[in-house]
Amino acid sequence: MWIYEKRLQYPVKITKTCPKTAQLIISQYGGPDGELSASMRYLSQRYTMPDKAVGGLLTDIGTEELAHMEIICAMVYQLTKNLSVEEAKTAGFDAYYIDHTAALWPQAAAGVPFTATEFQSKGDAVTDLTENLAAEQKARTVYDNLLRMIPDQEIREPLKFLRAREVVHFQRFGEALEKTKESLNSSNFYYFNPEFDKQFLK
Repeated sequence: MWIYEKRLQYPVKITKTCPKTAQLIISQYGGPDGELSASMRYLSQRYTMPDKAVGGLLTDIGTEELAHMEIICAMVYQLTKNLSVEEAKTAGFDAYYIDHTAALWPQAAAGVPFTATEFQSKGDAVTDLTENLAAEQKARTVYDNLLRMIPDQEIREPLKFLRAREVVHFQRFGEALEKTKESLNSSNFYYFNPEFDKQFLK
């Protein structure tokens, strides 16, 4: 299905320890609009997508989101590498440190752990693709917020790359939604099915 290359899609070379910044960026690992939820969303939805080309798009983007998760994890790891207990305390990273030391664990910036409720898979082509458009825009907003908060260029560059990919994914899902709407039938979008209307909307 795909080949794993043992290198990041975009290089991460962070030289300064900063657990406070790590605590913000980790939201794009395990937060509600993060890369983990995106990959699980698309790789789940692809099975019931009636158009095989759109299913292939979901596979492509879903696996790319795994690569993005890897970038985020590398950033958090580099920002907390060689972290001292005093640095953790000073940065407000102490609660995370108690539970995980400096290991990677999916959570939002506010500390809420990742759960499967962060993503949706409905089995209806238009519903799922509309969900994906919103998901990409929400992820782009989180990257916008991170870029507003973080001045350090060696941190900003990977974030800018990831933000740009969210925009591209939004565009691809928009194209897929238009294509899907052109080929609607009773097997993939029940709302516009007259028989469904007669049977269930009396």
